Amino acid sequence: MVIFAAVVLLVNALFNFVVWPRFYPRIANDPRARDAAGTRTAFYRVHVVLITIALVLAVASVVAGVVVLL
Repeated sequence: MVIFAAVVLLVNALFNFVVWPRFYPRIANDPRARDAAGTRTAFYRVHVVLITIALVLAVASVVAGVVVLL
């Protein structure tokens, strides 16, 4: 069961590292990301926060997965 938990954590981390960074360019280029004056909108900021949280959780998953294996 411990090996299974470690594998799940590492697969989760891999998924987050592969998927979320690719999502950023779509958000940055979305017309809703900037207002008429060219400044970043709440739409942009919220999605950047979500991507950041996902990547932090991915790092935590890698650390936890390695700790579980050791």
